[in-house]
Formats: sequence, C-alpha cells, structure tokens
Amino acid sequence: MDEMEVFDRNAVRLHRTRAAAQIGNVADLLADLASRLLDRLDDTTHRFNRALDLGGRGSIAPALRARGMHVTSLDPSARLAGKAGGTPLAADPEFLPFAPGSFDLVIASLSLHWTNDLPGALIQLRQSLRPDGLFLASIPILGTLDSLRTALTETEAALTGGASPRISPFPDLRDCAALLQRAGFALPVADAEEINLLYADPMTLLRDLRAAGETNAVRLRDRRLPPRALFPATLAALPTHDGRTKIRLRLAYLTGWAPAPTQPRPLVRGSAQISLADALKSQD
Repeated sequence: MDEMEVFDRNAVRLHRTRAAAQIGNVADLLADLASRLLDRLDDTTHRFNRALDLGGRGSIAPALRARGMHVTSLDPSARLAGKAGGTPLAADPEFLPFAPGSFDLVIASLSLHWTNDLPGALIQLRQSLRPDGLFLASIPILGTLDSLRTALTETEAALTGGASPRISPFPDLRDCAALLQRAGFALPVADAEEINLLYADPMTLLRDLRAAGETNAVRLRDRRLPPRALFPATLAALPTHDGRTKIRLRLAYLTGWAPAPTQPRPLVRGSAQISLADALKSQD
C-alpha cells in the first residue's frame, strides 16, 4: 500500500456500490447541486457531441443526453455506473482507460474529492479531451461540513480521550485554480459558492451521506465500532437555524479548456501599443 495515499480506493468503491440501492433518496439533492454546474454550459456557444460523465450518479448524464450528446458514465462502482444514465463504464478515476481526444466535454460533479492523485487525474482528463474541449467540475472545498468535523472531533475526544479522522480533507479554492494550471488546462477558472442545508432531523444528514456514497474512506480511519454515544452527541452539538440543523457546503466550480491554436492568447510582453502611464491618464 502506498503510504502517500490519503484515501482507501477500495473503500470508496464499496461505499458507492452500497449507495447504489439508496441513491434515489438523495437524487433531488444531487440534481440540484449538479444543475449549478450544468448552468455553465449555457455560458458557451460551443456545441458538444461526446461527453464523459465522471461519477455523476444519475444527476449529469440524463441532462447531457437531453442536449443531444452521446454520454459515457464512468464510476468506480459498476452498480452506480449502471444507474448513471449514460453508457456505463466501471473504472478508477485515477487510471482512466481513454485514448487521447476521446471527448469534447468532461463533467465531474462532486466526484473528484476522493482522489489521491488529483493532479494526475486532472492531467488524464485533459488528455482525454479533444483540442478546445471543455472540462467542468464541482468539488467540495475547505469549509464543507466544518461544523460536523469539529463536533465529531470534540465529542470523540471527550468520550475516548482521542479522535480519528472521520471527515475527508478538502482543498482550498486557491489550490483548485493552481491544479487546473498545473494540469495544462487553458483559460482556467475556479470560483466558489456556499450552500446551507437545513435538516429537521439531523440523523437525515448521516443517512444522506451514506445514500450518496460519501461515508468515511480515509485510509487511516478507525475501523473499530465507534462509541454508541458518539453520533447522537455530535448531532446535538451542531448549529441550528429556526429549529433545524444547519450544515454548510462550500463548492468550487472548475472550468478549463483543452489547449487549441484557436484560443485567445495573452499578449507577448512588450507588444502593448500604449503605456501604463497613458492608460491611467485616460481614466482621470
């Protein structure tokens, strides 16, 4: 086992396979979050024919097919791939089986945050795009589930004298923008949105995470049964709003293009026809 791996890839696959039977319980939530990403397709006049849906869990492929695209739905779990809505393919996102230029659109909706080698996966995704192909992704970032993380840590420490990792580590927004550049995408953009979810029954939060395949897959997780009081005490400590439990999601939306000669290029240094001083004067 690679000691540098943060996530247990086998656990990720098993959690998603288990979630396949329950995915309908969170279909509306996944569809709402996916729609925020898909809206970005309306910002371009490009037309796409062959798309890759990476881990969309049924929230991406049907919308792309409705736009006339042929969609391949890849997921680590064969069962979830079969429910995603496109031509199913079970494969590890860290080891993509595609030839260069296989797609002109790749969409990864909330599916890259369990990836150990995220830079490597992004490079592979960029290579799978044709020149001027579009990459769109949403990924949870720092601040997501922060109140749950804090409550779990403090409650477990009070009960046992220690705490194990129970919530996935998330990148910062600045990391996301840098990763797009590092992977070789042209015109990279990363922006963030904060979403607050309200639960009348806080136990529904844990059920939703399980139904979405989002339970703990950190490699160094404690595999023993947790203390019986851990989750009830944790949920009781979460913040509330109007009597309902409040949970924060922070999502980064990533946009990048496969390089192509037709894309805009920055001006060559020294080629400007007006000086900075003159430009500033013109604004006085």
